[in-house]
This record gives sequence, structure tokens and C-alpha cells, in this order.
Amino acid sequence: MEFKKSNLIWGLFLILIGTVLLIGNLSRVSMEILWPVFPLTVGLAFWIGYFHDRKNHGLLMPGSILIVVSLLFFYCNLSGWGRMETLWPVFIMAPAVGFFAMYFGGEKDQGLLIPAGILFGTGIVFLIISSGFGDYWPVLLIIAGLWLIISQRYNQKKNQEQPEK
Repeated sequence: MEFKKSNLIWGLFLILIGTVLLIGNLSRVSMEILWPVFPLTVGLAFWIGYFHDRKNHGLLMPGSILIVVSLLFFYCNLSGWGRMETLWPVFIMAPAVGFFAMYFGGEKDQGLLIPAGILFGTGIVFLIISSGFGDYWPVLLIIAGLWLIISQRYNQKKNQEQPEK
């Protein structure tokens, strides 16, 4: 009799969900705090699906978004939802994490880095502005300039190492 990997994945998934629900029922930790485990679990299931078959790097996008947003929800559950007033840009940055994951987990398609950079940069700008560091936004220009210089140097080195055809 052959053991299916999908049975293992679903089995672990059900054990995790059952454990969280049992903890919620039997401890002082309520489901009001634990509910972000559910989207986190779905996000991890997407990632497990990717590691099961690495050709499916598209699974990394929804998995990454769910993981980032779930972690944000856990943080807000523990520190207070008033923090969402300044942390809302994480919702813009979550797809950027997905694009980065698809780039590093997939075929290194350079096109994925463009939306990743735009979304992540936009999220950082709004995070800085909403968190009261608005006077320090020129630091982003400095970082962007350094990134351009470093990436140019990296590309020059890479081109020098490749033999001409």
C-alpha cells in the first residue's frame, strides 16, 4: 500500500486546526487571539504545496500574502488594534513579499522584481509617513540611490564574468 504525500499534508493540517481549537476551548487563550492561525495555516499550506512540487511557484504568492497578513493580525491582537492606524501599509507590502518569493522560488524572472519593488517601496513610504517619521523620508532616496549604484556594480561584474559569444 502506497502512502500519499497529500494524506500527510491534510493530516498535519487537520491536527494543527484541531490543536488550535482545543487550546481555544481548554485554556485562557481565547479564539479572539488565536483566530489568525487559520489564515496562517492556509498560507503555510500554499507554501507546503510549493515545496511538494517546486514547479508550482505561483503558490508562493497567496501563501506569502496570507502569512504576512496573519502575522500582522497576530501582532495587532497582542498589542492592540490601534496599531493598525500606522501598520496598514503592510497590506501593500504583503503582495511584494509574494512577488519576491515567486522570484526566488521560481525561474528568477526579472519581471517579478518590478512590481515587488514598487509595492514594497510604496509600502515603506506610507509606513514611514504614517508612523511619524515623515521628516526622514529623504532616507528612502538615499537608500534608492545606494541600491542603484550597488545593482549597477553587480551587473557590471556579472557581465564581465560571462564570456562573449
